[in-house]
Amino acid sequence: MDDPLRVMPGRLSGTVAAPPSKSLAHRALVCAWLAGEPGCIRGLDAATSRDVATTLRCLSALGPIRDAGWRARRAQVGLSTPTVLDCGESGTTLRLLVPVVAALGRAAVFTGEGRLPSRPIAEYITMLSGRGVELSPPPVGGLPLGIRGSLLPGTFRVPGGVSSQYVSGMLLALPLLAGDSTLEISGRLESAPYVDLTLQVMRAFGVQAERADDGSSFHVRGKQKYKAPDAFSVEGDYSQAAFWLTADWFGSAADVTGLDPDSLQGDAAIKPLLARLAAAPAEAGGSEDAGDVVIDASQVPDLVPVLAVAAVACERDVRIVNAARLRLKESDRLASTVDALTRIGADVTATGDGLLVRGRGQRGGGPLFEGGEADAWNDHRIAMALAVAALRSRTGVAITGWRCVDKSYPEFFEELERLGGEIHGLHHR
Repeated sequence: MDDPLRVMPGRLSGTVAAPPSKSLAHRALVCAWLAGEPGCIRGLDAATSRDVATTLRCLSALGPIRDAGWRARRAQVGLSTPTVLDCGESGTTLRLLVPVVAALGRAAVFTGEGRLPSRPIAEYITMLSGRGVELSPPPVGGLPLGIRGSLLPGTFRVPGGVSSQYVSGMLLALPLLAGDSTLEISGRLESAPYVDLTLQVMRAFGVQAERADDGSSFHVRGKQKYKAPDAFSVEGDYSQAAFWLTADWFGSAADVTGLDPDSLQGDAAIKPLLARLAAAPAEAGGSEDAGDVVIDASQVPDLVPVLAVAAVACERDVRIVNAARLRLKESDRLASTVDALTRIGADVTATGDGLLVRGRGQRGGGPLFEGGEADAWNDHRIAMALAVAALRSRTGVAITGWRCVDKSYPEFFEELERLGGEIHGLHHR
């Protein structure tokens, strides 16, 4: 294992540009590839993040969408050699591309590593099997997942409570089919803002899906064609900016640029959520007996680790709820958050569907965490949350497994150092 990276207490100062939104990047790359113009995307390359590099690699493996040989191969899908699509640890890549590959009539085998083979994918087997497509998972489920055939239009039912990526993947795929389709959402749609992002990108590429007034279904016309705009720029990522915004909220002077104030990204909620934590005493009317601050994480699951760090500075206890799906992320993100923050001196416990953080106040100054050593659990968001916590620690935090930030934000620690953070061991990478 790599040597730990020690982030010392201190305050940051300066301006940092938010990296391109990873969620938007995945969707835009798929749409641009379907339009046959991948070069229309601005500001993205394999260095943007490991997950974005994974999507680029998979699209490259599938080949140019306008390759004349593609149509001949599609006519003989039963005879075509499957394309191996290595999704690494990127759940977004996997879930967006499975239905797209099915809609195009391509034969493929999806593989992955880390926790990805054990993350949810069975819903696609239920949805797509028998609809002109044959899916071949291993006996125990998961990956590798083989797929053959050509998806037929019709009515599809997708669960809303497992991952919104199922909805996004189907929305990207259904316009490619020969006829109209309906996508019905079963139960409450969690992480709904990510579906809004999918629709936004689809519209930019000339493809539409009609949402029912109550949001329970989508009608998607078939035979639509993706058409690339002259250029598509990916806006800044609120999910990554949340770490700088929380450091700023803690007392640093970190100015984040490149964020769209009108963004559809669900994690833009980080600003009002931090404001709510700051206003906790007033919200309680000054009563010492006021109950916990309750944060519903169903639409912002990626913010939970850094919100847990911020919650330690709240003057009331904070209960994060509706976050059970985090057990299926790059780590069991409830367990990993509890482990990481407990090791550096916070009082955090897991509940049935979330976390309970004992607030200590002291947002304005003084150590919030004792410090020590904690593992990132191969989870980029845990590593970055620990780094923010270290800034308000007594002795600093040694983060093991810190290189996992390459998954979403390879330059995170370099940016932290540039903003004045004291880091030991960074230049040994």
